[in-house]
Amino acid sequence: MKARDRRIVAIRGATTVERDTAAHITDAVGELVREIVRQNDISPAQVVSAQFTATADLVAAFPSSATRLIEGWADVPLLCAQAVSVTDGLPRCIRLLLTIERDPPAAEVRHVYLREARGLRPDLQ
Repeated sequence: MKARDRRIVAIRGATTVERDTAAHITDAVGELVREIVRQNDISPAQVVSAQFTATADLVAAFPSSATRLIEGWADVPLLCAQAVSVTDGLPRCIRLLLTIERDPPAAEVRHVYLREARGLRPDLQ
């Protein structure tokens, strides 16, 4: 397919960590990214950018640092931000918006919610 026939697609994902440690964050983010890659059959070369948010109770590590440890992701543009604090929001939660370039159709996109974050979008489980 020609490059102009490709389209930009956004894939959502989220996970939680048990404790605010660099090891827990690294493990959870690695699991999330790898599962999105697996379920959507994508390669790092297709990734336009990745934006992470983390709840305010997670300060031990940047989610992007964990992603850079995954083979092929060192040159992917990554951004981290603090999630909006919401009353009764899910604690210790990391969310991901992964923007990729792929061949149509976008309907094949699979959003991935792991661990306690499954409750955020039960309609996608």
